[in-house]
Amino acid sequence: MSTSFLGSALRGTFFFAFGLWWSVRYPLKYLRKKGDAEGQPSSGTQRAEIFEGALKALFALVGILVEQFVPTGPHLQLYSPKTRSWTDLTHWHYSTIYLFFLLSGIMDMVSQSRLKLPPGLDRLSLSVALLIEGLLFCFRDYSDAALDHHLHSLLAMAIFAGALCALLEVFLRDHIILETFRTSSFLLQGSWLWQIGFVLSPPWGGPGWDQSDPSNLTFLTMCFCWHYLGALAVVGTNAAASRCCNESCQLKFGDIDVELDCGLCLRRGTKGSRSALLPESSSDDK
Repeated sequence: MSTSFLGSALRGTFFFAFGLWWSVRYPLKYLRKKGDAEGQPSSGTQRAEIFEGALKALFALVGILVEQFVPTGPHLQLYSPKTRSWTDLTHWHYSTIYLFFLLSGIMDMVSQSRLKLPPGLDRLSLSVALLIEGLLFCFRDYSDAALDHHLHSLLAMAIFAGALCALLEVFLRDHIILETFRTSSFLLQGSWLWQIGFVLSPPWGGPGWDQSDPSNLTFLTMCFCWHYLGALAVVGTNAAASRCCNESCQLKFGDIDVELDCGLCLRRGTKGSRSALLPESSSDDK
């Protein structure tokens, strides 16, 4: 199964973009929840979940249409009676991955609706989508391409790590450590998909790296560790920036609460503000 640079880069951009968004959103949500004495869920959090689900579903739907209806695509034909063989299984491979992420996006949106579904179904659907992705990459046909197999085995590690985190979040909702680890796994998966594109199908043309050179396997294993170090650096930097932003907003707006999930500033405690304008009753008046 061949890997095109453009396809690998587009898939990597999707995962990296979600990782970047989460690396800002989750620290802000944690800080807001920590400073909120009431501990009530905000409407901004629900809007953010719906936005994420819609974006995920839209990207997955576009991915399915692209994989199926490009000029070299199977056009929804799985088996060819003429050749008596399967038709373009590479496109069907990625279409199946996109299909489960489409279902995950729909579940994200439905979970925030008035249907009152059991909590955790959105994280369970994300975990299933990642498990399906990892399963398909583990059992795809690599023929004798040892380097290709090694690259996607490392990718599967990032995929299964994210799947495990999402599964644990079904039972441990809003756990900042699990959310942070899942964020880092998405950043790692995104950057590594870009790396796979550069190694197997360089954008400047020409053949990819030598599949038979064992030193390439050693170097790329170290490179995978460097990618994860970079993902942790992004998470740490954005978490620190989120904390500074949160503190500066509190100092600037005072009694105005910051809706951290959508970046909106909402006034809270109007009751308290109105009562503050009324003169206090003294004991002499009684």
